[in-house]
Amino acid sequence: MKIKFGRSLVITIVLSTIISACSLKSNQSSTDNNKDTGYGSSTNITVRYATGFCVRDTAGIRLVDVGEKYHFALVSSVDAEVPDGYTKVHVPVKSTICMTALQLSNFTILDAHDVVKGLTGTKNLFNQDILDRVNDGRIVKIGMEGNFDTEMVLAANPDIIFISPSKRGGYDAIKETGITLVPHLGYQELNPLGQAEWIKFVSMFIGKEKEANEVFAGIENRYNDLKSKVQSSKMAAPSVFSGEMHYGNWHAVGGKNYLAQIFRDAGARYVINDEETGGEDLEFEKMYSLAANATYWRILNSYPGDFSYEALKASEPRNELFKAYKEKKVIYCNMKQTPYYEISPVQPDVLLKDFVAIFHPELVEADYKPTFYYLLK
Repeated sequence: MKIKFGRSLVITIVLSTIISACSLKSNQSSTDNNKDTGYGSSTNITVRYATGFCVRDTAGIRLVDVGEKYHFALVSSVDAEVPDGYTKVHVPVKSTICMTALQLSNFTILDAHDVVKGLTGTKNLFNQDILDRVNDGRIVKIGMEGNFDTEMVLAANPDIIFISPSKRGGYDAIKETGITLVPHLGYQELNPLGQAEWIKFVSMFIGKEKEANEVFAGIENRYNDLKSKVQSSKMAAPSVFSGEMHYGNWHAVGGKNYLAQIFRDAGARYVINDEETGGEDLEFEKMYSLAANATYWRILNSYPGDFSYEALKASEPRNELFKAYKEKKVIYCNMKQTPYYEISPVQPDVLLKDFVAIFHPELVEADYKPTFYYLLK
């Protein structure tokens, strides 16, 4: 890669290192923990689980690579020169727009709602502080992906906009505003801790690195401590399947999905053991062949009112054939009653504990109250 004339040799060397070392499939330490970053923050960022971004600090700038296509140079001085191929971002940014609930969860856990000036919408949003900010105009609604209101985007006056490039898109109109678009790929992470670690990514743009490191360390410790407890117990692993019928197909998560990993970390065996990372649409007969005798059945939906076994049977009469239905072992979360997508991306430790409390209740305190998932009565 070319470097502008007059750039120091050290940047050339570091940039070459980034190109070879930063990839979607590598977890790496992003910086020397004994050195000051030099670009305005003395807090280093080390990436342990996330595979979608990596970081390198050098010569007064912080270089952040997102996937293989996007490259940002975070600087504290607007006059700083950055390597070719990198988009300069003056940090900390004071205003931004979030496109997804996952992105918003990062700002919530970092106590950084003041930076959020725009959202796509408030459907299934529980956070009262965000709702108050929308109601009084401090946060504007810019419309859904694929149908953005450019005037509202400009009204939010964001320094940057976090986007999800693999979703519905519709970013062409926003690009014309000249606002820097920053991809947030947390939704692609297959490791639950990797998804949560994107709070570090957001923190670098808003100047909350110290807080992010502290918050993530707590999440990591709680998750790994409970995971180790499960692994040490040597108890038999119950089987579990996921999803339900919609419009003639059964939508289930793949065997490499982050939820499947949480099942395994919680001491259960997920019935789908393939290499799919996202969702799969299966015929009922296929799902039944895999899960007829599974111990547990996990369901996440937005049922209006209180969900029940009667409602589950009414939606698909054949559901009563599953062993988990007959033995009343359906694990349930209602998104109309619980801020699941709004906060669970940064609470994998809580998700894990909910499942452990069901799969191996003897490993949690007797009075444990679930946050997201519970056994349907």
